[in-house]
Amino acid sequence: MRLSDLPNGASAWVSGLEGANSDIGPDHLRRLEELGFMPGEQVRLLRRGPGGREPLAVQIGESLFALRWLEAHSVLVESQCTN
Repeated sequence: MRLSDLPNGASAWVSGLEGANSDIGPDHLRRLEELGFMPGEQVRLLRRGPGGREPLAVQIGESLFALRWLEAHSVLVESQCTN
């Protein structure tokens, strides 16, 4: 499953990063990792922007981020955890 697939308010664990297409290369993936999107970290998709798409408001740890859909689609997540 990908972070972009989670419903608003859902939490999950980051299981890895994977470029969704050629627009998300190694530099983008490295930047996401530097921001804290690392395997084992809990992530929560708070809400989506206008029209239910972009940007996606995401919390990882105590930090809040606004991600593009492609960036969120590059974050692999697994098994929702307790909110």
